[in-house]
Amino acid sequence: MNRPLRIAVADDDAAAREHLLAALPLLGHDVVAAVGHGEALVAACRAEAPDLLIVDLHMPGLGGVEASRRVYEESPLPVVLVSARPDPSALGRPEQDHVLAFLVKPIRQADLEPAIVLAVSRFEQIQTLRREAADLRQALEDRKLIERAKGALMRRAGLPEHDAFRRLQRLANDRNRKLVDVARMILTAEEAYRVDD
Repeated sequence: MNRPLRIAVADDDAAAREHLLAALPLLGHDVVAAVGHGEALVAACRAEAPDLLIVDLHMPGLGGVEASRRVYEESPLPVVLVSARPDPSALGRPEQDHVLAFLVKPIRQADLEPAIVLAVSRFEQIQTLRREAADLRQALEDRKLIERAKGALMRRAGLPEHDAFRRLQRLANDRNRKLVDVARMILTAEEAYRVDD
């Protein structure tokens, strides 16, 4: 990863924040917010739209997991969780599925960049998988509509399955429309016929 990131930092320990404020620019990144509690993180992220969060697990009030989850729900981005007291049981909780890397304090600069690279890489992979899954769901829904329209043509026009599908394709080509759009039009017409039947 060669591009500089806009990073928001949240840690109630001022020394830890100062360390990150000094270390991240040395790695080529910009710190767009450095706050001491979760509510301030949520507000800062709304204002600054960072590319990545580095968040302390244990903060007073709104903790790091909940604060980063709120930010993630509004605008998904990778999260690196930090703690002086690692809690292995906390790391596997479902509400932390947005956390993509974990660091134990004191954070060494040598560990910081690999954690950032890992979080960004995992985030990009997850986003790609989500897009692919959404595309597949849409393709399946489109296919169901086309099958229903084909069935309607078979019933109304007395066509065999192959001919009904070819008619759908011809209608789509003649009207320069997507096959699924023609299928929707046929199903709308079929609904109108059903009302009259």
